[in-house]
Amino acid sequence: MSAKHRARSRAATWAFPSLSALGALIFLLGLSLALYPSVASWFSQHNQSKLIEELNSTHRDIPVPNEHILDAREYNRLLVGGVIVEADRHKATGQVEKEGPFDYHSLLTATESGIMARLRIESIDVDLPIYHGTADDTLRKGVGHLRGTALPVGGPSQRSVLTAHRGLPEATLFNDLDKVEIGDDVVVEVFGEVLTYRIIDTQVIEPDDTESISVEQGKDLLSLITCTPLGVNTHRILVTGERVYPTPEADLAAAGRSPDIPGFPWWAVIAGVSLVAAPVYVWRAGYAEGRRKRAREDAAARD
Repeated sequence: MSAKHRARSRAATWAFPSLSALGALIFLLGLSLALYPSVASWFSQHNQSKLIEELNSTHRDIPVPNEHILDAREYNRLLVGGVIVEADRHKATGQVEKEGPFDYHSLLTATESGIMARLRIESIDVDLPIYHGTADDTLRKGVGHLRGTALPVGGPSQRSVLTAHRGLPEATLFNDLDKVEIGDDVVVEVFGEVLTYRIIDTQVIEPDDTESISVEQGKDLLSLITCTPLGVNTHRILVTGERVYPTPEADLAAAGRSPDIPGFPWWAVIAGVSLVAAPVYVWRAGYAEGRRKRAREDAAARD
């Protein structure tokens, strides 16, 4: 048999395996859907870590107090606002009647990305950037400050309210806020200041309950809010902490520390192996399909 004839014979043993190719495609699509939350969460955490590191470099060696903190405190002093709930969305939003001569979005603007501060909750492994406002795109990338409440710089008769999503497939954010317990500490790092709040109350409230986040005379409070139950979002988890004086030494020592970088992306290994294995599977299945096809052709020729 000539080399040309042998090559033609080998080529004839491979045929496109339609069912096997379809099965491999369905497998890859299913794997993509299964891995998406892990992939998106990894990239989200990686991006948040970079942003917090950028914030740390901006705040490093900054004098305390500084003009950013002083302006924010003056803004809080002049602020006449509160919280309202949109009738058709049951979503708390800031209501501002008076802010003094300040532009809200220019206050506590640490970086070009618009971060104002850093929020750390060690008990649930939260380390997130805080942004101005509670727009949907803001809450998809970090924690939002509820405009109409005090900026998170501390002070008597002040309550800052921070909110974030829960249950997003691409980011963890406040997923575990329901696991925070009374006595846990929440730390805000803002322009060189380190503010520690100890949790004094956790509750589930109605979406239109704004009384629970009102100012309490003489108290320096920080409230964290997210939706519950997961995927239903008919109520709100409200976690409130009161300022600890003096700031614990451990929190002062941890201030400015680099955030944890997400661990090794094992999803990349799974995806890589699957992307190699699927074509190999189709290629090998093609030879079996080719042999079956040739057998059918030979049988037809004999008939």
